[in-house]
Amino acid sequence: MKNIIEKNSTILFQGDSVTDCGRLESSNGLGFGYANMIAAWLTAQYPQKSFNFLNKGISGNRVIDLQNRWKEDCLDLNPSIVSILIGINDCWRKYDNNDATAADKFEATYKQLLTEVKEKTNAKIIIMEPFLLPVIEERSDWSAGQSQWREDLDPKIHVARKLAREFEATFIPLDGIFAKASMALAMDKWAGDGVHPSQAGHALIAQEWIKAVTQ
Repeated sequence: MKNIIEKNSTILFQGDSVTDCGRLESSNGLGFGYANMIAAWLTAQYPQKSFNFLNKGISGNRVIDLQNRWKEDCLDLNPSIVSILIGINDCWRKYDNNDATAADKFEATYKQLLTEVKEKTNAKIIIMEPFLLPVIEERSDWSAGQSQWREDLDPKIHVARKLAREFEATFIPLDGIFAKASMALAMDKWAGDGVHPSQAGHALIAQEWIKAVTQ
């Protein structure tokens, strides 16, 4: 794959807390996670290309929340590249709040977001599948241990893959990437609660993102 990031590109990161990662508390508005790491590495590697990086991830967001703010936080920004990581909260809320997002609703809403990007911008799309490392099996405020979340999350992962094919997006299979990584290092070293990456976990995402868009 050739490098899809052109000179003067505006690169927008969208998603939930994994993307947010304290962006409002950080000096550059990118947070302390993978978005900041990607920006740092690409700027160092291609200083002459003058990239502009934006992070609009919001902790707790589900796909419906992206839809509610999509015009202001995506379309109006006229991005060159939109990178999306969403879905784990659409799963999680089923187990901690009995507020499920059905897979077909997840797909329809996600598809609408991507359709608007295609129709109203010239942006290239990067889709990262949601991921889970089931490190917690019992917690009083959950209806099921994380290993059982698979019944809800896996269909959403398949939706992300399907939409990536349909919209010819660059696809980053994070669930598989983290599963492979956990063969070499314990799952909780990548994400202490199974969802929110450690610094090593964020570095892994950044590494795979850069590899996917530059090689």
